[in-house]
Amino acid sequence: MNAKEAVIHQTFQASQAGTIHFGQVIGALIEVGVESYFVDYRTRQITYYFPSDETLSLTYESSNDTIGESFSQADVKTAILGAQRGEVMYPEFKRLSQAAGCIGYFVWIKGRHVSYLGRHGETHIEHFPN
Repeated sequence: MNAKEAVIHQTFQASQAGTIHFGQVIGALIEVGVESYFVDYRTRQITYYFPSDETLSLTYESSNDTIGESFSQADVKTAILGAQRGEVMYPEFKRLSQAAGCIGYFVWIKGRHVSYLGRHGETHIEHFPN
């Protein structure tokens, strides 16, 4: 495992454990050149993308949370705001966003926003806070 993969693994594990915030995740990934990543709740996989089109995929354990059938932008937004305020750490964010019908999301680091996806093609775009 090279140095950038080690940083991604450490960041992934800390995020999954709920010991670091979203801003810390983004900071660490910027340092190793990640330009975006995709979290797929259905496959329990996160894929990190680099400008060279190189990728790294990691799988996480199922938390047995159910993904809601209907996509609720309001409930996704509530989970996001809780995370931004530091009140909701990642394990709880996953549970809340899945209950809101989110099947996964793309984090566009260079674009400074996140695109949340629903089962029927719904999307909610949330820009990074300043």
